[in-house]
Formats: sequence, C-alpha cells, structure tokens
Amino acid sequence: MQQTEPPAGGQPDIAYPRWRSRILSIFGLLALLVVVITFATSIGSVDLPFSATLQVLVSQIPGIDVMPEAVGDMRIDDVETIVVDIRLPRVLLAGLVGAALALAGATYQGLFRNPLADPYLIGVSQGAALGAVIGFLIPVGSAAIGVGLVPMLAFVGALFSVTIVYLLARVGRAVPVTTLILAGVALGALLGAIGAYLTVTNEEIVYGIIYWLSGSFSLSKWDEVWVVLPIVGVGSVIILLFSRLLNIMQLDEEQAQQLGINVERLKLILLATATLITAAAVSFVGIIGFVGIITPHAVRLIWGADYRFLLPLSLLSGAIFLILADIVARTVASPSEIPIGIITALCGAPFFLYLLRRRAKTLF
Repeated sequence: MQQTEPPAGGQPDIAYPRWRSRILSIFGLLALLVVVITFATSIGSVDLPFSATLQVLVSQIPGIDVMPEAVGDMRIDDVETIVVDIRLPRVLLAGLVGAALALAGATYQGLFRNPLADPYLIGVSQGAALGAVIGFLIPVGSAAIGVGLVPMLAFVGALFSVTIVYLLARVGRAVPVTTLILAGVALGALLGAIGAYLTVTNEEIVYGIIYWLSGSFSLSKWDEVWVVLPIVGVGSVIILLFSRLLNIMQLDEEQAQQLGINVERLKLILLATATLITAAAVSFVGIIGFVGIITPHAVRLIWGADYRFLLPLSLLSGAIFLILADIVARTVASPSEIPIGIITALCGAPFFLYLLRRRAKTLF
C-alpha cells in the first residue's frame, strides 16, 4: 500500500511516493548528473568521444590512470587540456550555480510558504546588479584572490541589499514575511533605478552590463569554481540540516512555535544561508532567472512537498538543468554564444505562466 504524508506548503492531501522511491530518485539523479557532466565536457568546437572524455575525467582521481593514448589525430595532452582546463570548470560552475539557485529557491518557497517565491525575491539580483555596474565603472583589474572586481562587488552588493531589507523589515525581534517581501520590492526598485542611471550615463559599460545581466559561463575558470564551491557546499549542508523544520514551518509560524521551534532564529539562518549561496552564484555569472522557481516546483509536482527530499532533489535537478541549458547556449548558435539567461527564460517563462494559471484556478 502506498504511504501517505500530511500535506505541506498548501498541497492537496494526496498519496506521495514512498520514501524508498525518493531515495532511489536521489541516487538516480546523482548518476544522471555524472553522465550530464561528462556529456557536456565532450561537446564543443572540437567534439570528443564520450568514452575518451570519461577516461580523462576518471584519470584525474588520484591513484587511477585510465588515460587513453590518443583520441583520433589529437595528442592526449591536448585532449586533457581541452577537457580539464577549458571545459570542466565551465561545466562544474554551471552545475554549482544551478544547484545553488534551485536550493535557494526551494528554501525561500518553504520559508514564505509560497511555491512562486524565488531566490531574487528580497533584492539579491538588484543589489548584485548595482555592484556589478560599479565594478564596470572602476578602472581596476583583478582582485588579489584571482577573481575580477565585478564579481566581488556583485557579491558584496547582493549581501548588502538583503541585509538592508532584513533590517528594514525587522519589528522588534520578529521579521514578518509580508513586510520582508515588501521591503525587498521597494529597495530592489531603488537599487535598480540607481544601476540603470549609472548604466545609461556611462555608455562605455552598456554592452558589458547587459551581457552580465543576461548571464554567461563563457569566461569560467578554476579560480571561480574554487571560490563558489565551498560557499555553495557549506551553505547547502546547512540548509539540508533544517529540512525537517521547514516541513513544520508549512503549518504556520504560531503552530511551529508551539512545537518548540525558534521561528525567528530559523528564518534568520535560512535567509542568510540561501542569500549567501545565491549571491555567490550570481556574482560570477550574472542574473540567471527562473531556475529557482521552476526547478523546485517541478520537483514538488513529481516527488511531493516533503522538504527532506524536496531540497536535495531540487539541488541535483537544478545542477542538471543549468548544465543542459549551458550546452544549448553554447552550441545552438555556434560559434557565437547565447546568454544563458535567455535559454532559462525561454524554458521558465511558459512554465511560470502555467503555474500562475494553475494557482489562479485553485483560488477562484
């Protein structure tokens, strides 16, 4: 007999897949992620055999040497350079960004008890955009840690924006969700206006900022992966540890407090962590929309609303989705490249409209 669970996040009381099926789905998505990473690394201006690419990747593991002697007319050193030094950091960064945005989106949806919430709801994107604009205007090269000034200022701008929103929304020791969202919308509009003014009054940065705002992995390198990986990794672990409490939060804040949960402390931890991984993701690649909305909601439709499984499944699905979107972005119009934000918008906008229509039918 199929196991049932209490409804969460406003979902109807229906039968969900058993927990064993969900665990198997997590392992299945992990295996699919490995396949997608290998496939994405083998595709480019010079296509490489899947098997040879897999051998090169496996050979990077200490103690394992299955490196092929050659790939067609190419020397194995050239193949290794293409796979490891050029393509792999781009693919891994796309996976990290997709995982971060999807996990942050699912976290925001759980905190706000709204499946249409996304990681940019309280000003992350506007703060990051303003920081990026300022970075384009300052005539300085790279920062000491090996990444550019634009990503650093975008990261700082995103954190600054959310911090101001949180302080504005705070009433005593409580942070009402509605006030938080309204403060995010208002401050986001202000920061967006400032960024737009700086852009239109400095024509030399118009192309650069528009391209950054559309999102791209074209300049990805290992330095960026090593900066984003620990932030997203540690942040993801923290969020996953609170997955059970997110289930309880779907009741309402008053009932959660009666069950012994420090609601304000939980909101602060999850908001800070989700914002941190979102800021780390967008600071290097620009604003990539819809991943944080469509991925968690698609996972919720397939596997249910239990956050113990929704969060890890969203993380893996987001990584897979954005890697595949990046493949489309760099191959459809080759040798030119389509900004990845355009690809995610083409996929996400119709799905988002479907969600709005479906939600409207349940309200009226």
